[in-house]
Amino acid sequence: MLRVSKLTDYATVILTHIAHRPDAVHAASDITTDTGVSLPTVSKILKLLAKENILVSRRGAKGGYVLAKKASETHIAEIIMAIEGPISMTECATDNGSCEQESSCEIKGNWNLINRAVYTALKAVTLADLLSPVKSPSVTVGLPSIAKTNDLKVEI
Repeated sequence: MLRVSKLTDYATVILTHIAHRPDAVHAASDITTDTGVSLPTVSKILKLLAKENILVSRRGAKGGYVLAKKASETHIAEIIMAIEGPISMTECATDNGSCEQESSCEIKGNWNLINRAVYTALKAVTLADLLSPVKSPSVTVGLPSIAKTNDLKVEI
């Protein structure tokens, strides 16, 4: 199963909260109150996002954070990379020497095809896309078929 960390999940919650009011300056304490994410976690995420220029920090008594660019220009891939690091399905695709079989592996380079596909898919979704309620899923997942129960007789 592929999954982002809770920190990345919380980052999207925080960023969508900020993006709903893009002209306001958002203090960490207010974000905590409004989202339910703990203050230490909010502070850590805000710093990581500011370091990667997704957010801009404003100092002072009325300081806080604002988006560095429009929500429609902030890609989900950027957010994930700001929190998680490079998007990679396997460690060997980003970290040389992290696998015992690296020297004899015939498919290491092919994982880059998959990494590019995942990156491209994540880059196609923006923060603005997360602001709207989902009307229909854009990705369909094949589920096992369930037998119809219309013909099933159960006697008790």
